Amino acid sequence: MPPRRFLSPAGLLAGIVLLWLASVPLSCLGGPVSLTLPEIWSVFAGMAGFGESGVDPVACSIISEIRLSRAVLALLCGGTLAVAGVALQGVLRNPLADPFTLGISSGAACGASIAIALGGSLGLTVRLGANGMSLISLCALAGALLALAGTLWLGRGDGGFRRETVILAGIAMSAFLGALVALIKALNEESVTSIVFWIMGSLQGRGWQALPLLLLTLLPGLLAVALHWRALDVLALGDEQAAQVGLHVGRARFWLLAGASCMTAGCVAVTGVIGFVGLVVPHLLRLRLGVRHAPLLIGAFFGGGILLLWADVLARGVLDGGRELPVGVVTSLLGGPFFGVMLRRR
Repeated sequence: MPPRRFLSPAGLLAGIVLLWLASVPLSCLGGPVSLTLPEIWSVFAGMAGFGESGVDPVACSIISEIRLSRAVLALLCGGTLAVAGVALQGVLRNPLADPFTLGISSGAACGASIAIALGGSLGLTVRLGANGMSLISLCALAGALLALAGTLWLGRGDGGFRRETVILAGIAMSAFLGALVALIKALNEESVTSIVFWIMGSLQGRGWQALPLLLLTLLPGLLAVALHWRALDVLALGDEQAAQVGLHVGRARFWLLAGASCMTAGCVAVTGVIGFVGLVVPHLLRLRLGVRHAPLLIGAFFGGGILLLWADVLARGVLDGGRELPVGVVTSLLGGPFFGVMLRRR
């Protein structure tokens, strides 16, 4: 007997969206400096042009320059990773697929490790428009995209992109690039701490200057997945059945893989490696929303953002003295046991 649903899919999606909106001001409460909700609302109103001139400039600076920027990045990165997880699980028909299946995280880690070892940690920046882009982030993005290109090249056979060969190519690419990262750490021991901290994933120190780089990859990736969301439902039938109903399987699989991977590359370049968001959120939503990918993609974007945002709040609030945990550690500590319990119960 199927589980009883207390909310319709539309009602559940509406509740997730409302929680997503409410999480923005609430997440700004946490931090070393205590702020009240009226102070936060007054700052928000001032930023929108409706506030009074007597807003505390210190509170305004803390919220607008630090906490709000981190909240926006967490919402976008978490939502993007969850959407990529839905797309990859659908296109590869593998419940264990996540945004890092194709070796993207290893490629980004390799690019960032090279930048750190060569002096990226000294504060070198490359200008993109009016915002300073970290050289480490740009090298991580380049490494992720090169890893994606290598995986797709290895995974392409005579019949196009078959899911088995793509998964095997991703495993091979991850193993090779992981070995390169280990070699870099062995040859440059001074950079080991910086490399390890970056690989664990964090939003510490990220601000509005990281948003252009994220949007540069997020928007094309979301567009590619959104234009082919119907193909995900058809691919669930199998390659032969999908081809019989008129779907160009290889082309659809390529655009879905490229879109999901492009989004993931941008997120990893900005935040480092953050696991379990793209694995847990799709499975959790699939229990309530079913297997149709249209509501799954929408719910994943908002649900993934909520998860990463509150994981970041926990990461910066669990230690005293202004110290922070890497948010990737928090998502893994929360996601691992939760996913294990979900597997045992269902």
